[in-house]
Amino acid sequence: MLRRMLLVLAVTALLLGGLGFVKFRQVKSGMAAQASFQPPPEAVTTTVAREEAWPATISAIGSVVAIRGVTVSADLPGIVQKISFESGASVAAGVVLVQLDTQQEQAQLADANAQRELANANYARMGELVKQGVISRQEYDRATAEQRAGDAKVAEIRATIARKTIRAPFSGSLGIRQVNLGQYLSAGSPIVPLQALDPIYVNFSLPQQVVGRLKPGQTVHVSPDDGTHTDFAGRVTAIDSVVDPATRNVQVQATFPNRERRLHPGMFVQIALALGSSESVITLPASAISYAPYGDSVFVVADLKGPKGETYRGVRQQFVKLGAARGDQVAVTSGVKSGDEVVTSGAFKLRNGASVSPNNKVQPSNSATPKVEDR
Repeated sequence: MLRRMLLVLAVTALLLGGLGFVKFRQVKSGMAAQASFQPPPEAVTTTVAREEAWPATISAIGSVVAIRGVTVSADLPGIVQKISFESGASVAAGVVLVQLDTQQEQAQLADANAQRELANANYARMGELVKQGVISRQEYDRATAEQRAGDAKVAEIRATIARKTIRAPFSGSLGIRQVNLGQYLSAGSPIVPLQALDPIYVNFSLPQQVVGRLKPGQTVHVSPDDGTHTDFAGRVTAIDSVVDPATRNVQVQATFPNRERRLHPGMFVQIALALGSSESVITLPASAISYAPYGDSVFVVADLKGPKGETYRGVRQQFVKLGAARGDQVAVTSGVKSGDEVVTSGAFKLRNGASVSPNNKVQPSNSATPKVEDR
């Protein structure tokens, strides 16, 4: 019985050992096949890096500000008696916008005029009497004071009436009306925005590293984010005298002609400021750059060695330092040299050492001044 059990165990162990050996050979063979497997090359587009003359410009974000801009408001409380403007109209300085009710002030003016006439008559009589010595000098001085007080009272009421006639403080374009006929306005109640739009300011910030290269009169180009891709040219008119200690930026103000009213206060614009002569840089399409928190990189095509020593067309990842952008192009200040073949599309599926097959029949956009195509 014992001999039979030992025999069964021996046969079982021999069978399991044989199966394990066969499986081991299969796994080893599969690993060898996997090691020698070469994935097919990835289809990409490429471009040859070349040096180009790049204008020495700096980009920034700006905000449009009116040279003069206020919200016209009521100086004194009152009821709106007349509205003399339309929303969005252009007005000249001094034009009446709103007339508040002045019936009470007009009545007070009539009373003050009557009192002044009486004071003037008394003053004239007192003048003759004091010359004749009939009255004292003190009574004459009192009459003089009453005459002057009458003039002052009339002037005060006229000033109140004038302050209830609300005029445009300067020439410009009106916004949307915020009052209605018959409405009671308290002091300071808004009536309508008024902006002087031609010319117009654009304010923006630049890093302290370029402060020494800034000067009034430099040409500035702006492009509003309104879908028209219109370029406006202006000039630097003011540079702040201090650098913001929190951001280490300096505020700059440029002035632009705005005859067609295309720029409006509060608009966001892209700034391009020329800082000097052109410089030679390596330019690449923006699509060639792989942006990452640990560093920006490109894939450079080169002849690489495979595991068995064979040569193939592959890529190596190259970290780069970027400069300014212009249109579809980005300036590369280090990491790529002229003549390098760089992947411009398909980089997202690549890894260092991957095999590639360039196909440049269709290339991504690489223009410094791209234009919007009609669809």
